[in-house]
Amino acid sequence: MAIGKIPWIERFSASSTCTRVTFMLFVSFSLVGVWMFSSSTVVPLVISPQEAIKSESKKQLSQSDSRPLEDRSGNAFTQSYNWGETRADKFGVANSEGSKINVGDQRDGQDNVIGENVVWNASHIEDKIIGHKSDDGLNNQEPNSSVNVNDNANGEKQENDKKKIKPGEYNDGYRMHSDKDNVRTKDGTKEEVFPNGFQLEHTQVGAWSTQDTESRNEKELQASSSMGEVIKFNWKLCNVTAEADYIPCLDNDEAIKRLTTTKHYEHRERHCPEKSPTCLVPLPNGYRRPIKWPNSREKIWYRNVPHTKLVEMKGHQNWVKVSGEYLTFPGGGTQFKFGASHYIDVIQKSLPDIAWGNQSRVVLDVGCGVASFGGYQFDKDVLTMSFAPKDEHEAQVQFAIERGIPAVLAVMGTKRLPFPGMVFDVIHCARCRVPWHIEGGMLLLELNRLLRPGGFFVWSATPVYRMTEEDVGIWKAMSKLTKMMCWKMVRKMKDSVNKVGLVIFRKPSNNECYDQRAVNTPPLCQESDDMNASWNVSLVACMHRLPGDPVLRGFHWPAKWPSRLGKTPYWLGKDQVGIYGKPAPEDFQADFEHWKRVVSNSYLNGIGINWSNIRNVMDMRSVYGGFAAALRDLMVWVMNVVPIDSPDTLPIIYERGLFGIYHDWCESFSTYPRTYDLLHADHLFSSLKIRCNLLPVIVEVDRILRPQGILIVRDDMQTISEVQNILKSLHWDIRLTYSKEPEGLLVMQKKMWRPQEIEADTASVS
Repeated sequence: MAIGKIPWIERFSASSTCTRVTFMLFVSFSLVGVWMFSSSTVVPLVISPQEAIKSESKKQLSQSDSRPLEDRSGNAFTQSYNWGETRADKFGVANSEGSKINVGDQRDGQDNVIGENVVWNASHIEDKIIGHKSDDGLNNQEPNSSVNVNDNANGEKQENDKKKIKPGEYNDGYRMHSDKDNVRTKDGTKEEVFPNGFQLEHTQVGAWSTQDTESRNEKELQASSSMGEVIKFNWKLCNVTAEADYIPCLDNDEAIKRLTTTKHYEHRERHCPEKSPTCLVPLPNGYRRPIKWPNSREKIWYRNVPHTKLVEMKGHQNWVKVSGEYLTFPGGGTQFKFGASHYIDVIQKSLPDIAWGNQSRVVLDVGCGVASFGGYQFDKDVLTMSFAPKDEHEAQVQFAIERGIPAVLAVMGTKRLPFPGMVFDVIHCARCRVPWHIEGGMLLLELNRLLRPGGFFVWSATPVYRMTEEDVGIWKAMSKLTKMMCWKMVRKMKDSVNKVGLVIFRKPSNNECYDQRAVNTPPLCQESDDMNASWNVSLVACMHRLPGDPVLRGFHWPAKWPSRLGKTPYWLGKDQVGIYGKPAPEDFQADFEHWKRVVSNSYLNGIGINWSNIRNVMDMRSVYGGFAAALRDLMVWVMNVVPIDSPDTLPIIYERGLFGIYHDWCESFSTYPRTYDLLHADHLFSSLKIRCNLLPVIVEVDRILRPQGILIVRDDMQTISEVQNILKSLHWDIRLTYSKEPEGLLVMQKKMWRPQEIEADTASVS
């Protein structure tokens, strides 16, 4: 019998179905409405750093490739990190160029950790393989989706190593490593080059992080009171007469106008604005990446330093000439128009004891012009600190810097030069236009302060060989003055090629002559006068007594180069405590070994730096010069800066055959914009925040770093977050970030971006 329909059940089923459909449609339309409303919401101009970072991360994730993390041919890209450090607050990273990475432990069949394999995300691989045009206007490689390669740190392509990784081995992208590659310490224990369990944090597209990482970052951001709530910066170009060549502490027009006298070149000295500028310096029209060393010594792009006044003034002396799109440098100078190389050899032949690159390693060149003397001293393994003022010799120091030759802006005026006493092996002056003989020899006595006991002063100028009334008078005054200073004239000669003469004086190595003088003129300095004190210290017409104790600095000449680079200075005693707490000799050697390890394990191959593009380097907070020493085999030079509020270790840096300068990073550095290819800041910015605002300091970093230049920051994570946020707003690229509580590493690259708006008020007003 057929079962009949039950009316109330049928009615209930239909009603239930209708209700369900209606409910589902209501929920759907509600969700769509919420989505549309949230999509049209205007983001406020002022947001918190936490919100900005989260928003940026979501934006990047939404734009990433949703496919598996593979390249176009289906092969996963992996890269490993190689670590080898001893100090908890210092570490090195090995990574590939421009890595956008995710991290996970690879395990073998026995669940043993093999290594932290870093997987490149698909969008990064697309950039590498397909090619793209970056916002700096530089084209990358042509499309080639069939190529299966890794890019190493020098931009060279390598085939993917498909060899199976065995237990105990890992691939760092360059070669296979195994447990035997781990470093063993002196006590025989193994120091892991690639320790397990390190959590690497990256801001790149598609990078996943753990809840521990996210929570820790959130707590750090909430605790950062100095970051405030403002994350958006309204950048503008500086409105100054110097335009693309703006140097805040030398182009302070209002302060210079208020000077009561310029007799002693006060207008060429530093006059920093009361408020450090936060505007950006524009690029010259047509600026492009500088020519690489050593070709840059002979020619540079004209549009990078578009000044021709010096060509007109000094072209006949082979300083600089214009040749099409280049400025060329024949290697000449006022006193050596037939080339600096010949001139340097003449000095050596006239006085073999000078022994360039062996006995004499660190040189100061006064009034350097375009620094050809220092540029060709590199052939002799001599490091020359060249300086000249920003004067009518338009852009002379800027030419030197663009050529890849060390130089700073300074003048022999009323202040001591920012170097310690008794550090230069040789001081050179070729027609440097400094009146050494006047006012009791005030300026020559400053050179005496800087010159190492037993060091040489090479003077090539018309009073040495011309017989005009003025020249003869100057020569007599100089002869009298140098004799009273106990300097011995060891050679006077005339170059038959350049038709100029030179004289070489030698500073005494002990106090015997000082004690035998009948007249105490120039006077000896008071014992309370610290010869190393030189930051904003006025000149004093006196001479410091020389060290008489064999354990004091300056009593012995340093070891010959290159032995002096790694040799602990004899005057660092075991009873002295080093910067890091160990006895000073151990501290020095530990620092040296540390930086050799960091540079070799990380900086050279691991963080994506193409060192063929690096020439001018600055260590913004140097201690013993270990970072610079570790780069010795590269074609770079390093300006070691010892901040004025740091322990005074600059004499140690000079003792090992390197050079550097004192500086206060709350002020602008005395150099032109776009000077350096790489800046290294080791725990600098966190220490500066105690004394000054971090924002103008980062603006100064942007000013002195070249477009395409690299900044490496090692600091606490709070400071790194602040620096990173500012630089991201300047359109810099993040190359790598790493953290291991509480420390971090940040590598960023400056781009060509400049704002369009110009500030209303000049930034050079004091």
